[in-house]
Amino acid sequence: MVVIGDVIDDIVVVPAAPIRPDTDTVSTIRFVPGGSAANTAAWLGAAGASVDFVGIVGADDVERHAALLARHGVRAHLTPHPSLPTGTIVVLVAGDRRAMLTERGANADLDPDAVPDGLLEGAAALYLTGHALAGRTDARTVRTLVSRARVAGLEVAVAPGSAGHLADVGVDAFRTAFEGATILFANLDEGRALTGETEPDAVLAALAQRVETVVLTLGRDGALVAGQRGSARIAAESADAIDPTGAGDAFAAGFLASWLAGADAAAAGTAAVRLAAQSVATPGGRPSGI
Repeated sequence: MVVIGDVIDDIVVVPAAPIRPDTDTVSTIRFVPGGSAANTAAWLGAAGASVDFVGIVGADDVERHAALLARHGVRAHLTPHPSLPTGTIVVLVAGDRRAMLTERGANADLDPDAVPDGLLEGAAALYLTGHALAGRTDARTVRTLVSRARVAGLEVAVAPGSAGHLADVGVDAFRTAFEGATILFANLDEGRALTGETEPDAVLAALAQRVETVVLTLGRDGALVAGQRGSARIAAESADAIDPTGAGDAFAAGFLASWLAGADAAAAGTAAVRLAAQSVATPGGRPSGI
């Protein structure tokens, strides 16, 4: 796998009670590495996949973030930014809901051309998210990377990032950037934004007209898969949820690790929900909270 995208320092805050203005609210606060793409790379590595990750961080953070990814067997190719800091997000967790206060930092200068041809040669798949469009990157530059990967024979898997992010960058820009992708991960809100449909089955059918394999996540209702290796309705696994941060990243990693090993839609979907259940049971978006 080759993964390109955000690297973030997450500050995860879980208040013990509703936040009170102008005074203290007892909370659990953890500083953990994050970033949707980096989280997915870590979960892929933990699932046994061979992973190269391409990203950009503040100049002083290259070794630290490379070491954090290496804990999961990920080979990091990080560009040091000469002036911008590593991206940071304050994640406020309330049950299964989150609010995120974001400074993209160095991620704003992520360059899709930073993926060298040598990494694509011999790889099975490329994974990236809609956050590649959140900085100063032109949609056509992302599309060029997708095209390079397809010419090299790779599957290209993408995820929008969030429905809010889709609203920010625009559905047309997302479609332009990721035309040619072969696997799409989307939650129901993202799927509705991309299709204009409302019901899950209709959303899935509309997305499947554009992408070979579509995985539509439905939260506690599991997931729907439609594509080259069959269709499946996957039940969610129960978990003692602590923090939903990174659940979608773990889901994508579980699906891809199984899919690239030859699994059909049902088996890959089952592996995905299993890894997502592990994710929500620990603070932060990476395996074992690291």
